[in-house]
Amino acid sequence: MHRIFIGGDPRQVVSLSTLIWSITKNAKEPVSITPLVLETLPIKREGLTPFTWSRFLVPYLCNYKGWGLFLDADMICNGDISEVFRLADHTNAVQVMKNQPKFEWASMILFNNEHPSNAVLTPELIDNPSTGGLHSMGWLHPDHVGELPTEWNVCVPYTANAPSHPKLVHFTQGVPHWWETRNQPHADEWVMYAKEAIGSTVSWFELMGKSVHRDGVLDRLIRTGEVVDMNDYVRRAGLVQKAAE
Repeated sequence: MHRIFIGGDPRQVVSLSTLIWSITKNAKEPVSITPLVLETLPIKREGLTPFTWSRFLVPYLCNYKGWGLFLDADMICNGDISEVFRLADHTNAVQVMKNQPKFEWASMILFNNEHPSNAVLTPELIDNPSTGGLHSMGWLHPDHVGELPTEWNVCVPYTANAPSHPKLVHFTQGVPHWWETRNQPHADEWVMYAKEAIGSTVSWFELMGKSVHRDGVLDRLIRTGEVVDMNDYVRRAGLVQKAAE
């Protein structure tokens, strides 16, 4: 099972939920997805986000075994995330997408948790405020920093010569949840995943189907006067009559 870790930020839970769903929807192999919630981790260090530094805990959280993938929360995955793990090269300590500004390298990191160079990534080192250079892979020799294809971390708007159909989109200036960032490439894709993630693509009636719980709710709505009768419910819910029959 592929282990994936996503930065958790209480200010943008919608981003986290949307990314998790987009990964799950498109994955062709089992994945294990763990949000990095600072309060549950062995460090307290924060930066611009609560997960600024916790991303480097991935080898530790995997007991320095196997491979682990870190992703920023403000992304969507249009491809099969299993492909990233098939690109793993055991000669590398990490693999990142280098066709972007270096400050974005750490937004997606495929960690070779067993590489000897990653043994230094302990909670004590990461939590130490004097430890710098991690986001530029400064604990590694350059020869141990491998590369991932551009399609696997297209940073809007920084990635040069970005493919038209990227497999991983990174909304570096904010996801299209806010009006300030709605008019950017791939915004429609993010909105689609977000609607699916929060279940707003189907009505409650469709979701419940023939569930034994459905009629109890409808009876309560009528009994409490929130709707007059089934015809009133159908009208207010925007359903076609046959759906309520």
